[in-house]
Amino acid sequence: MIPVVLHRAARLELDEAALWYEERRVDLGIEFIAEIDRCLEVIAEYPELAAVVDEDIRRIPVKRFPYSIYYRLEAERIVVLAIFQGKRDPAIWRRRV
Repeated sequence: MIPVVLHRAARLELDEAALWYEERRVDLGIEFIAEIDRCLEVIAEYPELAAVVDEDIRRIPVKRFPYSIYYRLEAERIVVLAIFQGKRDPAIWRRRV
């Protein structure tokens, strides 16, 4: 498996989304994080599985939640650029490229 690292902005998006879900329903934030973790495991195990959406950026949708994970394969690691809610402007995460 290839190591997966989160861009600082992606970590912030994860934390903010988990908190938002937890405020809506007890344990929903935990369920969100568990689903993100599952997706990150898939990315680490099968990094080329997800579709390329912009040059070398790949996107994997998150089940149950309206989010996607955007990442880039590098020589010895995978960098998660964004954990992004589907209704937000994609120009936001593209600036991180």
